[in-house]
Amino acid sequence: MTGTEERSVPKPVFTDAEAGAKVFPDSDARRFTYFNPARRKQSHYEDVTVEVQPDPRHYLSQGWLYAFADGKAGYPLGWTVLKAWGSDRPEPERGPGSGGKGYDWPAHGWHEFRDPNEEWELTLYRYNANVVRQLNQNVDAARQAKAFEQWNPNWVDFVAKHVGAWMHVDHGLGLYLFANANRRAPTNMHNNAISVNSMHRIRAAQDLALYNLTLTEEIEGFDGSAHLETWDADPAWQGVRETAEQLTGIWDWCEAIFAANVVFEPLVGELFRSNLVQEAAPANGDFVTPTLVGAEEFDYSERDLRYTKPMFDLLVNDRQYAGHNKEILQGWLQDWVPRCVAAARTLQPLWSQPDAKPTRFEDGLDRAKSRFAGILSDLGLKAPKELGR
Repeated sequence: MTGTEERSVPKPVFTDAEAGAKVFPDSDARRFTYFNPARRKQSHYEDVTVEVQPDPRHYLSQGWLYAFADGKAGYPLGWTVLKAWGSDRPEPERGPGSGGKGYDWPAHGWHEFRDPNEEWELTLYRYNANVVRQLNQNVDAARQAKAFEQWNPNWVDFVAKHVGAWMHVDHGLGLYLFANANRRAPTNMHNNAISVNSMHRIRAAQDLALYNLTLTEEIEGFDGSAHLETWDADPAWQGVRETAEQLTGIWDWCEAIFAANVVFEPLVGELFRSNLVQEAAPANGDFVTPTLVGAEEFDYSERDLRYTKPMFDLLVNDRQYAGHNKEILQGWLQDWVPRCVAAARTLQPLWSQPDAKPTRFEDGLDRAKSRFAGILSDLGLKAPKELGR
């Protein structure tokens, strides 16, 4: 051969139709401009969260890409009886060239929600990793200092049975209430906040389970399976068990979040964790268990309740459906407050079991009721008369 033959291959032809070729205002911007930020300048949280989940009433011009077997497509707004403005508007009619119209398309008020915690994947991983790392360090330090040997014998039995029983509440609500509500919520802002709430509860259940294994190894005679019989048969826990299982059966995703975070947690969860375990543990020689329980208290009071209040505040002050939503929420209060108060009262025998006892049960319940009434006041809702039982 005297030379290399030139091969015949197609030559690239640029038509300015390829991705990124079109030049328009802000085409080289490093931030998105297809939504209205909550403040003057959009945050990183909004860039990665707002309207990531598509909606035919906003920008999904071709309609939903998938549907369930019963014909329901995407994220039906009918998965809750609560409504946000614009929910009753039909999806835009489409014809040739109608796609990508933008702001003047019918939208709805669900898209106005912003999580004050600004949660998304990265924040979830960082937060939970930090919590688990700190709890592990606390337990390791207690093991090295032989701190578990300082526990009152009666308190060892209490932790095995009753602190261990709470992991069933966390596991059930995290996996079957919050994870389910996450899929049913209509926007990615709701999905992220609720799924993080789900992971908080599942992580807390895992924390207690691993702690149970550690205590089985460190404390002679510690019964690591006692919580199973307690959850299944102890009369003091059957009210909580019944209510928790009823919560996991709620179909309406908004009712599930409202009943769990607004009603059950302050009346039952905080009552047990703060007014019993955290008060009684130090006097019984235990300075380790409060760190685990306290981490869950922080999850709820400083993060999960923190997103729940603005989520429902938007609905009770909705410019179109405020009256409708308040009426529904008051009905849910009438339904769930008596159940949660009754469940809280079934726990009363636990207050007499530790050698060093916490504040009286009635005083703890009064604090829980006051806390609950404050949450309702923030939302402009009225406490039902059953709260006085």
